[in-house]
Amino acid sequence: MRIANGHFSTTIQGTLGKGNLQLGELMTRMSRGERLLRPSDDPIASVRLRMLERDAVMLKQYRSNISALGIRLQQNETQLDGMLDSVMSAKDLVLWALDGSNTPEDLNAMSSSMRTLRDTLLTSANARNSEGHYLFSGTATSTAPIAYDPAQPAGARYSFAGNTSQQQVVVGNGITQAGNVSVDNVAEVLNQMDAALALMEDPTVNVNDPAVRATLAAAERALDDGIGSLSSRIAQLGGAQNTLRVLDDSHASAQVSNGEALQRVGGLDVVETYDQLTRHTVAIQATYKVYGQIMQLNPFQLL
Repeated sequence: MRIANGHFSTTIQGTLGKGNLQLGELMTRMSRGERLLRPSDDPIASVRLRMLERDAVMLKQYRSNISALGIRLQQNETQLDGMLDSVMSAKDLVLWALDGSNTPEDLNAMSSSMRTLRDTLLTSANARNSEGHYLFSGTATSTAPIAYDPAQPAGARYSFAGNTSQQQVVVGNGITQAGNVSVDNVAEVLNQMDAALALMEDPTVNVNDPAVRATLAAAERALDDGIGSLSSRIAQLGGAQNTLRVLDDSHASAQVSNGEALQRVGGLDVVETYDQLTRHTVAIQATYKVYGQIMQLNPFQLL
């Protein structure tokens, strides 16, 4: 049977072109390690792959949020621990001051310690992070939570200038965690410490004077309330950090499962692909060889 030379060449070239295209796709798959180069390769698998990739991005973001939030909560806890120490020390000092055997000189000597504790408590309450934002102002992070008005009398100079709103952070699908606590109660603690300090500094103070004892007793109650409030907030932060650790572990496990699913859906079977690549290469080489041999036939056998 005679075959037209032009038709034969066109057919062979088309076959070789198709084979080279398939060979190129196989090599691209191997270089990328991906089974799907375009959605049309497997529409259903492509949809699943996009969903898994979206989940992977979300899990990564959740874990990033948890990491940043964990640092913030640790900063808050450190400052609250310091405040609690100051308040507890101040309470011990007030209880000592209430001893009826104290002389004016004794109370005057205690005043320097009370002043240091008051100032330390104020500094901790108005602590900022590395970006200059106040830790305990709620959502008003550019405003110092504890304001001071020197024009007011002792016992009324401090006020809470922030708010108690919570800064919510997304840490999971439909899960948020507050990234802050407020110190609104610390203003009253500072006022009572300030009032007690004013008495301690008075060189004529009489600890057995009912008015003096009433002021010191009020300071003790405020400090006791402050201890309870700060302890509660510290426990709250500890619980939040435990929750974040559990969530992070859960997200880490989900990332592993998600990665395995991504590999199953879009990953490349290297052995199978290498086998296909070998077979395509052999087929193309054979086609070239046959084409070359045919083109060497007697011209009289070609039409």
